[in-house]
Amino acid sequence: MENQNSVTEFVFMGLWGNKQMELLFFFLFLFCYLAILMGNFTILLTITHSHLIKQPMYYFLCHLSIIDLCYTSTVVPRLIRDLGAARKNISYNNCMTQLFTAHWLAGVEIFILVSMAFDRYVAIVKPLHYMVIMNWQRCNLLIFMAWAVGFWHSIALLLVVLNLPFCGPNQIDHYICDVKPLLKLVCKD
Repeated sequence: MENQNSVTEFVFMGLWGNKQMELLFFFLFLFCYLAILMGNFTILLTITHSHLIKQPMYYFLCHLSIIDLCYTSTVVPRLIRDLGAARKNISYNNCMTQLFTAHWLAGVEIFILVSMAFDRYVAIVKPLHYMVIMNWQRCNLLIFMAWAVGFWHSIALLLVVLNLPFCGPNQIDHYICDVKPLLKLVCKD
C-alpha cells in the first residue's frame, strides 16, 4: 500500500493562545534551558576531571548528563523559537527527524537510568562481588545496549509513522512532533 501524503508541513498550535503568556514562558523556558546546559556541563566537567570517573555510578552519570544535554536540545530550542515566532511551522521531514531523535534519546536515557539502578542493586545486594560484576566491560556493554535498544525502538516507531497517510489538516495541537498528536491527523482509522 502506497503512502499518500499531501501534507508537507505541520503547524504547532502551541501551549497557549495568549501572546503575553507565550512571551512570559519564552523567558522562563530560556532560563530553564540555560540552567540545564550549565548544570549538565558542570556535572560533566566535575566528574571527568576527578578520579570519580573510574566508578561505574559516575561513569553512568556522565553518560546521563550527555544524553540529557542532547535530549533537551532536540525539543527545547524549537519550543523557545516557536514561543517567540508568529508562525510555528515545521516541515514534514523535520517533524519526522524530531520524532525519531526525541524518542531515541529518551529511550537511551531510560536505559541508562535502568543501568544505574542495576549498578546500585549490585552494590547493595552483592557488595563483595561488586567490582567483578560491574567491570568496565559490563558498564560499556550496558551503555552500548542503551543506545542500541533506544535506536531500534525509535526506528520501529518512525517506520510506523512514516507509513501513515497525512492528507487533511496539518495543525498539531502540541508543541513538538510526537506520536499521539500526529495520530490525530492521520487520514485513516
